[in-house]
Amino acid sequence: MKLDKQIVSLSGVNFFYYASSAILMPYLPLYLQAKGYTAAEIGLLMMIGPFISIFAQPFWGYVSDRFNSVKNIVFLLWVLSLLGSIGLFLTSGFGLTLGFILLLYFFLLPSIPLIDNLVVKSTAVRGMSYGSVRVWGSIGFSGVALISGLLLDQLGGVAKMPYFYWVLWIFPFLLLAFIKDEKSNGQRITLSAISIIFKSKSFLWFMLMILIISIPHRMNDALLGLYLNKLGATDSMVSWAWAIAACSEIPVFALINRYIHRYHELTILGIVAIIYTIRWILYSVITDPWVLIGLQVTQMLTFAVLWIVAVQYVVRLLPEQFGSTGQSILAMVFMGLAGIIGGSIGGWLSEQWGGASMYVFATVMSAIAAVMFLGTQTVMRSRS
Repeated sequence: MKLDKQIVSLSGVNFFYYASSAILMPYLPLYLQAKGYTAAEIGLLMMIGPFISIFAQPFWGYVSDRFNSVKNIVFLLWVLSLLGSIGLFLTSGFGLTLGFILLLYFFLLPSIPLIDNLVVKSTAVRGMSYGSVRVWGSIGFSGVALISGLLLDQLGGVAKMPYFYWVLWIFPFLLLAFIKDEKSNGQRITLSAISIIFKSKSFLWFMLMILIISIPHRMNDALLGLYLNKLGATDSMVSWAWAIAACSEIPVFALINRYIHRYHELTILGIVAIIYTIRWILYSVITDPWVLIGLQVTQMLTFAVLWIVAVQYVVRLLPEQFGSTGQSILAMVFMGLAGIIGGSIGGWLSEQWGGASMYVFATVMSAIAAVMFLGTQTVMRSRS
């Protein structure tokens, strides 16, 4: 079978983008610590990313839809984000570090939903699934998460992280040259037309439900490492937790499209919320770090399904010309709002009553989300 250049290039972009994330997410806090920043300063610096994405995601989504181009906007974002990373890694002083982290995340995070939107369009016209391309992101992340510790030890420790990060970025830029935009058939988007999104009650209600279910997930993303450390896990054990979660997503991203069309998206997300509820109950009562690390495999039935179904439901809820804007708002809610709320509440609960308390909170939130998803689907079915 002849390989499709567009799909191969998009798969490669996903692979290397998420591979670079497997360097930035686990090791940036350690890099900042090595430069002498306090825990409080590092916490503030790491919160800037989710915060700035709240404003950045919809803006760049609108720009992409306005000019009906993903490739050119993503190229611009990646160039500017790399400039931000150069400033971050080569300068010192809290003020400069804060400013360059703002630049890095303002340009880096919005590229995720733009690429997702292009993948959705490209796979749809070829009769393929979104997950068949997105799976390469999980492969890239898990692969680098598994080997990065060994490589950094060979290269000279966390101080060499920037060079590893920059080398990985060579490949997405090369692959981007082989990607073509998939043009929308709808009218060109304008600021007045974008009000359609915010008048869509079904879309706004869906975003609220996504926020409720995402807060516990993002809280776990931010604080699982600290929780495991307090239970006696080493740094390498924490990296295994990341790798297991990413590896577990691979079969789901690859195969789920064969089955999800049989059920309504809200029904699937209601079931996902129930599984999340069970997952967080287990996290709240188990204190063996190795068992908790093993439970990261439940990522395959929670986040992997949640993300694919949410991306595809947003496509169905909004007109075609709002694709990038819709995906950017979804990313804003999941990465931005949910990240800030989850990190803040989880950190406060952990300090006040211990790490298990944040998973009790997560259990309650996921149970509420399950009721909302399944209740909404029941109401929609009765009306139709």
